[in-house]
Amino acid sequence: MEKMIAQMNVLVNEEGYLTDFTQWNKEIGDELAGEHNIVLTTRHWEVIDYIQGEYKRESPLSIRKIGKSGVVDIKEFYALFPAGPLKTATKIAGVPKPASCI
Repeated sequence: MEKMIAQMNVLVNEEGYLTDFTQWNKEIGDELAGEHNIVLTTRHWEVIDYIQGEYKRESPLSIRKIGKSGVVDIKEFYALFPAGPLKTATKIAGVPKPASCI
């Protein structure tokens, strides 16, 4: 289905995750973050860049993996994305919900 995000029509699934990563841009990321009451900082963008890099490498994501990445520890990951950090961060990053998320 289509959804208007940052003045662009993008394809999303029933949970609001982008279904075409090529449609993602930073403005869309900012607006998706706003839907979760998050104002993106440099630290958020570093985590988002890491998540997108792992997605492009087709490397499965998990909270444990992100905690061991050296980019962010688990405590900070939860502080940056408080309500379901992996679900929220991947949605903002424009990548599909990881299989490890319920």
